[in-house]
Amino acid sequence: MDKLIPIYFSGSHLDITFYGLYEEWLEYKKTVTNSPNTIKRHKQHYHKYFETSVLHDKKIKKIDELLLEEECNRIVKEFNLTRKEWCNARTILNGMFGYAVRKNYLTENLMNKVQILVKFKQVVRKTGKTETYNSEELAEINRFLDREYEETQDASFLAVKVNFLLGLRVGELVALKWSDLCDANHIHIVREEIRDQTDNSYEVVEHTKTNKDRFVLVVPKALDILNRIERQGEYIFMRNGERITAIRIATILRKYANYQGVRIKSSHKMRKTYASNLNACGVPLDCIREMLGHSSLNTTLGYIYNPLTEKETFDLITKAL
Repeated sequence: MDKLIPIYFSGSHLDITFYGLYEEWLEYKKTVTNSPNTIKRHKQHYHKYFETSVLHDKKIKKIDELLLEEECNRIVKEFNLTRKEWCNARTILNGMFGYAVRKNYLTENLMNKVQILVKFKQVVRKTGKTETYNSEELAEINRFLDREYEETQDASFLAVKVNFLLGLRVGELVALKWSDLCDANHIHIVREEIRDQTDNSYEVVEHTKTNKDRFVLVVPKALDILNRIERQGEYIFMRNGERITAIRIATILRKYANYQGVRIKSSHKMRKTYASNLNACGVPLDCIREMLGHSSLNTTLGYIYNPLTEKETFDLITKAL
């Protein structure tokens, strides 16, 4: 079969190079993905890891399992990649060789046999101190947000405040409309803001990151915050007659960090704080998963840290023991 297939499928594709396969696969990917950002990341990763590789100009028929494995291990070692960073690079290889098999350019996906034998870069374990706002920090940032809102009447400060109680992706938060409030207890999450990395533009699309809508519980404290907002249009969070964007949320968190003289925590840390506080108070994990809009419980577990101060943690453990 190995001898017959190249004869049967003889043609120009037998001379296709690794780079030629990459370009053909990338054109195919553009037809099956809605995200231009994904394509841009693939281009960045190829340029960084594979453009200077011996694979780049080599015909794919001349690439065997050992050569591919050697190059993969070299890339991990030379670039000192973490396991996650390697997964990003490997996505390109898996896609290319899988595409080549489906196009009958190759008889098997060699990536299925590749082993990474070198060590990945050691990752410093994340903790609640870096990934969440603990109870003291949460109280402090809420005082800051209340003070700023009273002075400016800028609803974007309330957007940050309420998201600690909703746990939305920041793109979902800034795309909320008044019509999404189903009742006093639920808000319907059906759309998000996306950023096109090619031209740095923002737009609202009528789907979420996972292409699934969900209903998030609105606790009384969150409803009180929403009721403080003066309506300026169809979107809940508007500023000077315009919908605020995710970059505005990041700006507020940076302003708070500079004000306090502390390390900046990204907008995603609000979501992790929300999940961690729910878990710390005994909310079932599957309920937290539903609120976050995750398909897998394993993804949710990656959002949960200890959101308590050292004293609160000590007192809790002391009580337990």
